[in-house]
Amino acid sequence: QVQLVESGGGLVQAGGSLRLSCAASGSIFSINAMGWYRQAPGKQRELVAHITKWDSTNYADSVKGRFTISRDGAKNTVYLQMNSLKPEDTAVYYCNADVLARVGELYTYWGQGTQVTVSS
Repeated sequence: QVQLVESGGGLVQAGGSLRLSCAASGSIFSINAMGWYRQAPGKQRELVAHITKWDSTNYADSVKGRFTISRDGAKNTVYLQMNSLKPEDTAVYYCNADVLARVGELYTYWGQGTQVTVSS
């Protein structure tokens, strides 16, 4: 089993910055990919950013140029640096990981979510 522990959410003013962190622990051989999703009230959960073990990345169009995803393989941790935050970025942000277990089993895990609120 794998646990994802998130941190870094909070309240910020428009134009401000936050950095989210998500650390994976448990039965991990390797992590194929990690990502960040977000969900606002009444809205579908959407992909924000995604990074693979080969360091290829994808971003939602709405955050390109403002957000940067990165990872620390030694710590099984993914980060999301969020700059120039807008009120429309307000949502619960969820960490996601595709984890390869030692025996070759691939599983998808989700964090508990962390609230990001951007004031006008």
